[in-house]
Amino acid sequence: MPSTASTQLIHSAQEARAAVEAAKQSGDVIGFVPTMGALHEGHLSLVEASLDVCDRTVVSIFVNPTQFGPNEDLDRYPRDLEQDLQRLEKLGCWMVFAPSTEEMYPPGSETLIDVGSVAGTMEGAARPTHFPGVATVVLKLFQIVPADRAFFGQKDYQQTLVVKQLVRDLSVPTEVVVCPTVREADGVAMSSRNAYLSTDERCQALSLWKSLQLAKQLVAEGVTDVTELNRRVQQHFAAFPGVEVDYVAFVEAGTVQPVTTIDRPTVMAVAARVGKTRLIDNQLLNGA
Repeated sequence: MPSTASTQLIHSAQEARAAVEAAKQSGDVIGFVPTMGALHEGHLSLVEASLDVCDRTVVSIFVNPTQFGPNEDLDRYPRDLEQDLQRLEKLGCWMVFAPSTEEMYPPGSETLIDVGSVAGTMEGAARPTHFPGVATVVLKLFQIVPADRAFFGQKDYQQTLVVKQLVRDLSVPTEVVVCPTVREADGVAMSSRNAYLSTDERCQALSLWKSLQLAKQLVAEGVTDVTELNRRVQQHFAAFPGVEVDYVAFVEAGTVQPVTTIDRPTVMAVAARVGKTRLIDNQLLNGA
């Protein structure tokens, strides 16, 4: 149930942990939605999912520098804390944890988390420093906000696997809940980075969703050879000259293991640059 009280804004890790632990001791079930802010309907759907099943919901807003590589968009990543707070208060979010970089990474911080092979392909191959940064900040956030459940979006498919591996391997007592991708009316996956796109680039961005639809249609028509599917998908992207494909991957659902034939539940994942903006998307091609 949404709270009628005002949303608390906390910048201190110590204060946030104390508030969460006190709430848990009183018997409340705590939900947690880690974000980098610039909230859109996809983020808010995760908050609503938490509100539906938890007594209190915490949202973190922190643009994590360790998951950005050299020459990526750390400095220009969209930030609008005031608007984010307004949206979260309207929903009934209990607490927003918005730490400074110094709060999360005190001077002398050196530890990075390596979750192994699940982080080594697709996004991990394209952005080698990304998942160590993600895993490290997620573990730190789980330590600061020891929630019962944490909610992540399916759009970041590989990230959900990384977080699940982290939780399993390090015995973190938080349940990871993965929620469906939220899309714009035309199918483009909601992303804070969509704000970078010009009008023309926004039209080009639709190519990612259309590639997933094309593959799903081909599988439904009986095309199961991944080499042929990849050929058709690359042919599709060639019609969008403003789009530079980073990778197209077909992996067994729930893993990052490549498949050669679509004979089991399979996820297609795609990453591409539209102008200067890098976008990702994915979809289950078959199975439940």
